[in-house]
Amino acid sequence: MDVYAKTPVPPYYAVIFSSQLTEDDGGYGRMAEKMVELASQQPGFLGIESARDQEFGITVSYWESEDSIKNWKAHSAHQVAQDKGKKEWYKTFALRVCKVERDNFFEM
Repeated sequence: MDVYAKTPVPPYYAVIFSSQLTEDDGGYGRMAEKMVELASQQPGFLGIESARDQEFGITVSYWESEDSIKNWKAHSAHQVAQDKGKKEWYKTFALRVCKVERDNFFEM
């Protein structure tokens, strides 16, 4: 399994989503998998990296453009997941959108 998303030469965009879940999972894991699968089919999607423990998670998705991010945000299935997240799954979350101008990778 690849740990890092295979991103192109910058510039590109990163959406950083950090969250704390409520006590009740209520199908969050299944929905998260479905959203990754659906996002990967969207124009402009470049890849995703994610880590979660019992209390905190962070997911970074990579996109070609701000328009591709806006289109994903507006996708009807994604909007259903967003609403359910606000009502049931998240204690707190933060969303940040960044333009990646430089990257560097090291592999041993």
